[in-house]
Amino acid sequence: MKSGALRASTVKAALPTRGSGRASCLSRHRTTEGAGTAALRPRGGASAALSLRKARHVAVVKTWAKANKAEPQADAVTDADWEEKVLKSELPVLVDFWAPWCGPCRMIAPLVDELAEEYKGKLLAVKLNTDESPAVATEYGIRSIPTVMIFKNGKKMDTVIGAVPKQTLAQTIDKYVDE
Repeated sequence: MKSGALRASTVKAALPTRGSGRASCLSRHRTTEGAGTAALRPRGGASAALSLRKARHVAVVKTWAKANKAEPQADAVTDADWEEKVLKSELPVLVDFWAPWCGPCRMIAPLVDELAEEYKGKLLAVKLNTDESPAVATEYGIRSIPTVMIFKNGKKMDTVIGAVPKQTLAQTIDKYVDE
């Protein structure tokens, strides 16, 4: 191999585009035309790669849910029915503040559903989409998602911020659930 010639492996480079704040991906491939020559070609950009990853993730989750016959156990709540479902509930309420675009939110969603099933009759689990119901999220100072709050007798008792293990959520719930 001549000195300065490209290796046969693919090299990816992120190049910023003007004003968009995004990067587009280009691949540098060694061509067969001669030693050391290379061609740049677009590979669909970063957004295409992200869309492909999202599609794969959704397909995997749907396949798992069908195989395990998993149905969401946590009920949805909005600004309109917040007071009725959460503040006036006889049971302690676990509220998952989430958004569809949030990866960590999607990671803990199955955990919240599992906990809803495990604590059925002792705890009510609900999910509030912060994009669709921003008033409640603002009222409780939600600045980062996922955030899980426990309410009992209409009062906020505890808060867990971030994607945490199921064990952490279970320990928090156990403090407020009547046996």
